[in-house]
Amino acid sequence: MRHTHSDYMQWAKTRSRARYNLATSGVGAFSLQDLPFDASKLEITGENSYGYPPLVAAIAAQRGVDPDYVVEAAGTSMANHLALAAILERGDEVLIEHPSYALIVDAALYLGADVKRFCRTEESGYAIDPAAIRRALTPKTRLIVLTNLHNPSSTLTSEAVLREVGDLARSVGALVLVDEVYLDAVYENTPRSAIHLGPEFVVTGSLTKVYGLSGLRCGWILARPDLAWKMRRLNDLFASTPAHPAELLSVAAFQHLGAIRERARQVVEADRAVLKKFAPSAPAAGTTFFLRVGDADTFLQRLRADYETSAVPGRFFEMPEHIRIGMGVNSAMFAEGLRRLVECGTKEGRWP
Repeated sequence: MRHTHSDYMQWAKTRSRARYNLATSGVGAFSLQDLPFDASKLEITGENSYGYPPLVAAIAAQRGVDPDYVVEAAGTSMANHLALAAILERGDEVLIEHPSYALIVDAALYLGADVKRFCRTEESGYAIDPAAIRRALTPKTRLIVLTNLHNPSSTLTSEAVLREVGDLARSVGALVLVDEVYLDAVYENTPRSAIHLGPEFVVTGSLTKVYGLSGLRCGWILARPDLAWKMRRLNDLFASTPAHPAELLSVAAFQHLGAIRERARQVVEADRAVLKKFAPSAPAAGTTFFLRVGDADTFLQRLRADYETSAVPGRFFEMPEHIRIGMGVNSAMFAEGLRRLVECGTKEGRWP
């Protein structure tokens, strides 16, 4: 039966909110009134044959690539869908990390791919083990898919490991898709994009999770020029042309991206300091934390009913004994929500 929906997105849109919302996936929304922009320059329609040139140039400059590598997309989810659709034919084998962001798996299944998995284990801190990829790789593998930072754990994969993954992909003629939507939440010594590691790499990203600009739907794919052109042409079927006002505002955002990121960083790091008191092993970067709680659905039902607090059920990452906690929206709200989560778990004997 064809996969035609996302249970996670339905839950996120209809059931994730609570007074103390730890079910967020990115930083709090950046306000339009705080974005330096001359409103008199806003236009409804503008030139976009296959990308608005000033926006393409801004993305290219920010990621250090030639503009021919850049494909505009409506957020990272659409970027992932478009990349998968351009690379895979029905029945092609795709190797996806586990646990994984649900929409990546959902999109691959929707496209009719033969989805195989490689494990990122909790015992290893969800680090990528190239040996696990090697064991799962076959001559039929067309694509390897991973997130960096890892969603849901926020684990960073080093460039050295990514190079090993690229070597494995190249050995069977496959590509590597790296979702980098959280990468800029590594605030110190931010790694360069994996697109620089070789022609077998395809990268997706956006201004959503780390910058609080989700409403602009400013996403992108980075790929070698021949593959990028294929993706632009395929996008004719999906998006035709983007909303030009959002493109203009996205260009303005890129002009002030450092300040926007720094503003979010202050909230994220304040939240992380609180989280570290409860979980000293929490990752040093990212806006999410993956926590084992036992029967997560039962725990979350009580947490919402008795403590007015929400978090993301781990079943959406195929890990039903875990929950995902989000940081970066409001530090007072996060601190109180985490306090309530800890109290609920302590009363139930879920941790010491």
